[in-house]
Amino acid sequence: MKNKIKLVTFCCATALGSISIANAAVFPGAPAVSVLGSIIVNPYGNAPLTAIIGRNSKHLSDISVKVHGKGKNGVPIEYDVGPTMLTRHDGIPVFGLYAGHKNKVSVTYTLDGKSKTETHEVYTSPLKADAIDNRNLSIFHEVKVKEVKEGFEDRLYLVNSHSYLPQGADVNWTAPSMGGELSADGAISMGSATFDMVPMLYIVDTQGEYRWWMERDAVHDYRGHDLEKRGYFMGINETKDGLFTYVQGQRFGLFDLMGRFKSNPLPRGYADTTHAMFPMENGNFLVRASKQNYRNPEGDLVHTVRDHILEVSPHGDLVDVWVLPEILDPYRDALLYALDMGAVCANVDMDRIGETMDSFETDAPYGDLAGIGAGRNWAHVNSISHDPSDDSIILSLRHQGNVKIGRDKEVKWILAPREGWTGKFADKVLTPVDANGKPINCTVKGKCEGDFDFTYTQHTTWLSSKGTITSLDNGDGRWHEQPVMPTDKWTRVVEYKVNEEDMTVEQIWEYGKERGYEWYSPITSNTEYRPDRDTMFSFNGSIQLFEPGKPTIGRFNEIDYKTKEVMVEIDVYSEKANQTHYRGVLVTPQSLFGF
Repeated sequence: MKNKIKLVTFCCATALGSISIANAAVFPGAPAVSVLGSIIVNPYGNAPLTAIIGRNSKHLSDISVKVHGKGKNGVPIEYDVGPTMLTRHDGIPVFGLYAGHKNKVSVTYTLDGKSKTETHEVYTSPLKADAIDNRNLSIFHEVKVKEVKEGFEDRLYLVNSHSYLPQGADVNWTAPSMGGELSADGAISMGSATFDMVPMLYIVDTQGEYRWWMERDAVHDYRGHDLEKRGYFMGINETKDGLFTYVQGQRFGLFDLMGRFKSNPLPRGYADTTHAMFPMENGNFLVRASKQNYRNPEGDLVHTVRDHILEVSPHGDLVDVWVLPEILDPYRDALLYALDMGAVCANVDMDRIGETMDSFETDAPYGDLAGIGAGRNWAHVNSISHDPSDDSIILSLRHQGNVKIGRDKEVKWILAPREGWTGKFADKVLTPVDANGKPINCTVKGKCEGDFDFTYTQHTTWLSSKGTITSLDNGDGRWHEQPVMPTDKWTRVVEYKVNEEDMTVEQIWEYGKERGYEWYSPITSNTEYRPDRDTMFSFNGSIQLFEPGKPTIGRFNEIDYKTKEVMVEIDVYSEKANQTHYRGVLVTPQSLFGF
């Protein structure tokens, strides 16, 4: 007698009635793609212009992806997919799709010793005006391609920006005053927790097309009071394993272009991380943060502002700390007197454009505004770089200059005008020299003879792959003064060669001064040398910031290192005037997926 198979049907009650699980097969699964698995668009829910082609348990090798360009002049995106990436996503990651388009995607792979190429159609939704900011205050930025020379058509650029209106007034740090000036409610504002904006993160190609963007809800929740999802999403640097670093208020983390995010809270006792996170060769990270409940020399208990460097493990453990108020002089005010206060009070204060300060007092209110002493914005560290040759850190301090500090917490050198560097710091200031090693005469405020200038309110002072120092010299407060005409200001990219034995510095390359005020970027911005095309890459994030009624421009440039010819120039416009962008990143898919 044959065994009878009895089908048991289970039912469950739902708001729509009863559903028979036995009949659930009537809902088809995603269709397979040839011998591979299904195509899942936006697989992690955070990056709408990505997809994964499942590998269907197949052992694939020699994988390459091509997202075909749209139309006659569309930019194709091509890259290899290495075994690590295949395993990480259990499938083939597809990056660089067009929005609102039937994308043509070709995939080549080897299976069972045979090479095969397949072409698929991948559909995506269009960009929406409220996709970035559902308060309908921000739209996608306009992109204007001004120059792309032959050989640079494949470049992709990530824009790190934010929505129009700042948030964060409801998360302002306050604490009982231990001295100094009291507010009406008996508390003083401290720290920089109000540095909080809805993020805008996207990638454009050299035709001005959006090829990736991040869902802002992936990292930010302006509707709630969870400090873990408040702050400014920034500090983006590529790691060696296909990820990007980021900091955001009270946490730091990693993300990839497929839309995966992983974060750690700041170690206990620290807060307000912004601007900088740098991957080290030992696998740890350098993060710029502030110290909670720090007792300064005045006896006040404060949250410091942007002046502690943390070394943290990938798991979030604190490994080491550079306490800058104790390593440097937090009372040095040489440059502060010359700054345009419109660009330093909570970053942009349109009511104080063109103003400078008459004095800085140690009993002034604490908080994220220019001033001296721990608890005020005396340093404003905006970048960190690491020199593995001697395990030192290189910092850009917007309000002080550039410094190199060893693991022993001793200053190795200072790259800044001599004014205000006294005592033990006086001997650490580098002496400018020409190409023959001859000293160049400079005033204490930094005005030099010959072909040399210091940086002022600079950003991203990084160690290059050549061993030189590159910096985006914003130029506010140049020579510790404000020019008679604001349009006399200029921004440049500069490269230095430091001789640590002789304690000298030589300026070996610069660009931007010749472009004058139309290239002037008073705040934010970044630069780095790119060896793959022998160019200097820059992003000027705040061009036209102080031009009434005009949108702020974020400008991408790649400048030929030998000829100084402009190889790429692409502008991204904010939809409103006086909205700065932060930084730009050159994205290379091969380095992110090919291992």
